[in-house]
Amino acid sequence: MKRRIITTADGSKTIQIEDWDEQYHSKHGAIQEAYHVFIKHGLRLFQNEKIDLLEIGFGTGLNALITFLEGQKLGLQIDYVGVEAYPVSMDEVMQLDYCKQLEVENQYQTFLEMHKSPWEQKVEIGADFILEKQQKDFKEITDENLFNLVYFDAFGARVQPELWTEDVFSIMYRAMKSSGVLVTYAAKGSVRRAMQAVGFMVERLPGPPGKREMLRAVKS
Repeated sequence: MKRRIITTADGSKTIQIEDWDEQYHSKHGAIQEAYHVFIKHGLRLFQNEKIDLLEIGFGTGLNALITFLEGQKLGLQIDYVGVEAYPVSMDEVMQLDYCKQLEVENQYQTFLEMHKSPWEQKVEIGADFILEKQQKDFKEITDENLFNLVYFDAFGARVQPELWTEDVFSIMYRAMKSSGVLVTYAAKGSVRRAMQAVGFMVERLPGPPGKREMLRAVKS
């Protein structure tokens, strides 16, 4: 499918899949969305502890980068697993320029290391951050009672409805620890009902720019 780099409303870049008219991040602001959904309503629930974190859709690596940066401020030791079936190319990574937009040019090599690190291996990325990228379909996840936090950042239900089903959320539920938290930019009623059907307690929260609401789910 044809892909191109576009600039979103906050000046940060993302990848657009033209055939789907779908972006890896919100066209209303890639960085703003990532901070609002995954950091403000997810990562910041944890402080001064060790956490296991699963990202569904490693994609551009933006969520991993900002988690690395924010985790240092929060005193977290993070074991980060990013699952991605179709990795982005290094040419695309070089064009995204997130470190400049975030004003952390000193972390450029860290961002490149995240993308260049081998798949299926745990790699230490700076202090207190271990990254393991897994190249596979989300439905192949078999972990049980492991993750404190899940970033559910799959492509939207409009283009990939099969990723927003009870079957997939039951995999997430099984993979999470008791009281584990899942956050996503999505807010559709069908998504909320699928989460509730497998046992999650779900709340609607104010959404990022361009979206009225988002969802946060807790494993009971």
